[in-house]
Amino acid sequence: MNDDMTGVQKAAILMIALGPEKSATVFKHLKEDEIEELTLEIANTRSVSPQLKEEVLEEFYQVCLAQQYIAEGGIGYARELLEKALGDEKAQDVITKLTASLQVRPFEFIRKTDAAQILNFIQDEHPQTIAMILSYLPSPQAALVVGALPPEKQADVAKRIAMMDRTSPDVIKEVENVLERKLSSLINQDYTIAGGVDAIVEILNSVDRGTEKHIMESLEIEEPELADEIRKKMFVFEDILLLDDRAIQRVLREVENSDLGIALKGANEEVQGAIFKNLSKRLAAMIQEDMEFMGPVRMKDVEEAQQKIVNIIRKLEDSAEIVISRGGGDEIIV
Repeated sequence: MNDDMTGVQKAAILMIALGPEKSATVFKHLKEDEIEELTLEIANTRSVSPQLKEEVLEEFYQVCLAQQYIAEGGIGYARELLEKALGDEKAQDVITKLTASLQVRPFEFIRKTDAAQILNFIQDEHPQTIAMILSYLPSPQAALVVGALPPEKQADVAKRIAMMDRTSPDVIKEVENVLERKLSSLINQDYTIAGGVDAIVEILNSVDRGTEKHIMESLEIEEPELADEIRKKMFVFEDILLLDDRAIQRVLREVENSDLGIALKGANEEVQGAIFKNLSKRLAAMIQEDMEFMGPVRMKDVEEAQQKIVNIIRKLEDSAEIVISRGGGDEIIV
């Protein structure tokens, strides 16, 4: 029944079937134009029969299953397992749909490789080559590799990841061919977007504090504007949940009550709860009352107030008065 439907129509039915909470999580990963298109389709979808909903959910499950198999062992491996599970014809149908809409990321074959082995493969490569490879790896895995690079190479690689935009498939293929003697490769046929400031921010948020500090100090000298952009994104207001109660209390001693009230106007319930439980009952009640009476607040004002608090947190971490929970190297010894 759903063969005549467009991808957007199926996506709308899937969102309806998943419910508002799970759909909201999916929307966070979509672009603005995709959200608009999907929202409009959901609004125009009046009723969905149980049979159609079941068919769309089943197709979604099969595509997810195929994607998992591809990540584990490539398209050939996925086809073999799907043929056993679904039969030849259905398996081919799923693979065809998947390959038409899903692009396998370059260097997928080393995603399950130990970071120490990856380092052995790439440590002697040019920093630009290392940056390209790390841009396609999960942030925790890339962070381990960055942390193990020689100090003089860390900042250079970090800068190149942050400034990377699009990479030609020919270049990707050439680099992959160097490694394919030992490992199989999956090659993306189209231009792929990787790297950028968000990519290096995720990596730096996962490395130990010493590596992060060295990279940021080097970038501040070589690329001050880039360093400032990275620093602003490295710790957002919602990351206050990474602090323990004692650290939150230390931060709050430095924050103006007026800034705190405005900042909390744009915060979710979990963040508000973490803040209020670390204030005295009297002060918490007073700030809540101020928030109720201040009425609507401009998003710009909220962001400025939140950034002030983030700056305080970073300053206290730099002076070792508080500890932000992060990747390897920040274990606390008592």
